[in-house]
Amino acid sequence: MKWLLLLCAFIMPIIAQIESLPLPPEIPWQGNSEKLVVANDHSEITPIEKSKFAVTPRYEETIAWMHNLANRIPQFHMYSIGKSDEGREIWMLVASKEQLFTPQKITKSDKAIFLAQAGIHSGEIDGKDAGMMLLRDMAFRNKMDLLDHCHLLFIPILSVDGHENFSLFNRVNQRGPHKCGWRTNAKNLNLNRDYAKLDTPELQSLIKVINNWKPDLYFDIHVTDGADYQYDITFGYNGGGFISTECYATNIAQWLNKKFTPHVSTDLSASGHIPGPLVFAMNGSNIYDGVQDWTALQRFSNGYGDVRDLPTILVENHSLKPYKQRVLGTYILLESTMKLLGKESTSLRTAINKDKKQRPQQVVIDWLPDVKSENTDFRGVSFTHKQSAITGSKIVQWTGKAEEMNIPVYRTPGAKHKVDRPKAYWISPSWKEVIHRLKIHGVKMETISQAKKVEVDMYSITNHKLGTPFEGHIQVKNVEVKMQTTQKLFPKGSVRISTDQDLGDLVILLLEPKSPDSFFQWGFFLEIFQRTEYIEAYVMEPLAQKMLDKDPQLVKKFKEYCAENPKAGAHQKLQWFYQQTPYFDTRWQMYPVGIEK
Repeated sequence: MKWLLLLCAFIMPIIAQIESLPLPPEIPWQGNSEKLVVANDHSEITPIEKSKFAVTPRYEETIAWMHNLANRIPQFHMYSIGKSDEGREIWMLVASKEQLFTPQKITKSDKAIFLAQAGIHSGEIDGKDAGMMLLRDMAFRNKMDLLDHCHLLFIPILSVDGHENFSLFNRVNQRGPHKCGWRTNAKNLNLNRDYAKLDTPELQSLIKVINNWKPDLYFDIHVTDGADYQYDITFGYNGGGFISTECYATNIAQWLNKKFTPHVSTDLSASGHIPGPLVFAMNGSNIYDGVQDWTALQRFSNGYGDVRDLPTILVENHSLKPYKQRVLGTYILLESTMKLLGKESTSLRTAINKDKKQRPQQVVIDWLPDVKSENTDFRGVSFTHKQSAITGSKIVQWTGKAEEMNIPVYRTPGAKHKVDRPKAYWISPSWKEVIHRLKIHGVKMETISQAKKVEVDMYSITNHKLGTPFEGHIQVKNVEVKMQTTQKLFPKGSVRISTDQDLGDLVILLLEPKSPDSFFQWGFFLEIFQRTEYIEAYVMEPLAQKMLDKDPQLVKKFKEYCAENPKAGAHQKLQWFYQQTPYFDTRWQMYPVGIEK
């Protein structure tokens, strides 16, 4: 016991120092949104208000509070959308004035459906506390009229297991709350990298919500890392940001640019907040180097929403702003969005329907790297550099003083790779995991009841590189392919997936091997890189001689091979001959998805 007391005496001062980490200076803030906070003796005070925005409630307290609210308010209903790996329920509150509490009923409504999800990174939990305050005010403070023209689906915590990995030492770069959850789930997977591959029960549950409840607008609420600046509530989407480009001339992007952004920015500014575009600094230690107008891949919420024509907003509150400021700003953003949907639901649905009908003949599967574009005005925070006594390098020191800047914007100049739109893809039942995940996405497919020979194009993989472990997968990088046309027999149980469907572009991005978020690049087809048959040298040597004696063209090809590979030994040379024979494994490095033109 004595040694334990001595250890505690040694550790506790260190913990106290760590708890008060040297974050950059806090910029003083006051805003009209502070009027949203109820008095300490209010009967319906939320846990975050009760703690004066210091302590966010744990999972059990949050869900109990929401159940208690829903049990008393006829317009609210709690709905379990699934379970986590550790068995926790993932809850969604449905708010509907007409009490349309099933997907079948709510999707028949003329009103817009707004899905707001918090806690995909459960240390970034602003959305949970803001949503609880807004629901309380809808119930008891005369804001139920927000449901006059839209329905609300609210997921307070998506990463429920990560939320309960609760600690004082999480989110080291963030100013509050006092303790919070962890970035990844119980299996150490980052849910905000899982929209394409769908490894986790949390994301599978979320995609089922999107498929069944059919929201018209989706919020994914986060908190930033990185540079200091004045903006407290930033948000973005593919086709938004600083500059609208030809890459995103979609109807949805135009609606978000012209309707959504001006409306919510006006309301946030009127409430004392500083809204801004989604910010990713090109160089975190020098904001003068510019910011990135980011194009998200399908593994991220906004990239996924973009390709399936679901207007998706990635909200990133600024981590260095006080927790109270961030929560209240998120409240205003949610409320303002519901008001906008009351006015513009018809124009939003028109934009969505127009985009869903598009079937482009060529589909972009990858974007060129960002390059410097034009400059933009930016509300930054000044900084200096000093020499580090530890590393010897220069380190940034933010001053906490506002500075108006004019800095470069980096954005993609266009497509890196495009593919012609095929009629369909064919997959045999042996790849059942890929078929299963496509079904979870909501992809429509036809299953054949008897074997069928089909003329298809097939890719052979001519070059690739296996990456290091990432999100539970060995990724396949630097992919090069060669295409050939063949008659392939697909067995009973194979599926034909038409690209003439609402999710046709998503199908292409998931099944084209050069697409960065394809199932192929996520490592779902690694088996094709394994050779399982071979030939002995005592067989191949005389066979090779017979082949050379009969085929003068082969003699020429062999001489070319030897000239190009002067260090090739006997084994490599015989393997070359083996590949020229019909005995060689024709499925080796052959991507097993057929393409119907």
